Amino acid sequence: MENSHPLPASALPPGVHSRFIDNHNGCVMHVLEAGFDPPGRPCVVLLHGFPELAFSWRNQLPFLAQAGFHVIAPDQRGYGRSGGTDVGFGDDLWPYTPLNRVSDTLGLVRALGHERVAAVIGHDYGAHVAGWCALIRPDVFRALVLMSATFAGPPNLPLGTAQAAVAAPGNGVQDALAGLAFLPRPRKHYWQYYATPAANADVWRCPQGVHDFLRAYFHFKSADWPGNKPFPLRGWTAGELEKMPTYYIMDRDQNMARTVAPEMPSAAQIAACKWLTEDQLAVYSEEYSRTGFQGGLQAYRILTDPRFAAPLRAFSDRTVDVPSRFISGALDWGNHQVPHGLERLRRQICTRMEEPALIEGAGHWVQQEAAAKVNALLLEFLRANEQGRD
Repeated sequence: MENSHPLPASALPPGVHSRFIDNHNGCVMHVLEAGFDPPGRPCVVLLHGFPELAFSWRNQLPFLAQAGFHVIAPDQRGYGRSGGTDVGFGDDLWPYTPLNRVSDTLGLVRALGHERVAAVIGHDYGAHVAGWCALIRPDVFRALVLMSATFAGPPNLPLGTAQAAVAAPGNGVQDALAGLAFLPRPRKHYWQYYATPAANADVWRCPQGVHDFLRAYFHFKSADWPGNKPFPLRGWTAGELEKMPTYYIMDRDQNMARTVAPEMPSAAQIAACKWLTEDQLAVYSEEYSRTGFQGGLQAYRILTDPRFAAPLRAFSDRTVDVPSRFISGALDWGNHQVPHGLERLRRQICTRMEEPALIEGAGHWVQQEAAAKVNALLLEFLRANEQGRD
């Protein structure tokens, strides 16, 4: 169920406004915005991941606005107060594909009067969308920052196979995911789980309630959980994947609500969590309690369904050639959950990528856990790459 009312000003930092914008791509988007006055400032777009919202950028919006930018952070289609949240498992997936999310983002910035964007910055799944924006429309999205998730680039079309009989290549990723079920401790990848019909109801109607589910989920993937000590995986094998925590490699017969429940932080830990207070978490929990999670979960169905790779093959071998940077928490398993993903990103996908910045003492929610350090890194990058100014 969509909500056509802006977020109350009391929930937002001073200078950040909540409003709705038709992106002319079939979606009215809810946007948090700062630095809109005076007009003509260079634009920065902030794209959130799952299970997040535009509110995830509450610490970056006023900071970058004060630095002279027009900063916009939408609830992506299917999230929060944007269109597309009233969606069922059996509904059309096309509106939630990477290509259409690029159109969503492009339509939004054009509606706001910008022909160019100084930088598109994406966290978690938002990094996936941001990567496609920069790859497909580098004339618009003039720089790229990926946070807490690597970008795989387009699927490959093999070269030089016509002159010889070539055995059909195996799919190492799919083989590894399938192999998880046959481990001595049977497991499954969270991608697989989130693509199932049961996933939305499992977390939306979970026994502990949405608020406590999100509290445990955010805690489990943050630096506050002492078990987050990530390291590179050697490859796409079930035996390597099972080394990751259960929020990524779940027990085969568990759902996500039951997976995170044992990691619920204590009352004292919650009180000590300054990067996500109970009032701030309530913004997330109230939105997801109203909408459910299916709008965000559609992305996992697309990710795990090979049919949706077909239109992306048109970009085979295309690279991201705008200036780029990777920022993440040093304690974030997202840096390594795709084996060799960060190395491939730097060597094959992004041709102008700076040295990655891994922030000590931060986990997956880096722009919330280490806001001041992230803000400084973003401003340094933006100042060094100002060709996106309108």
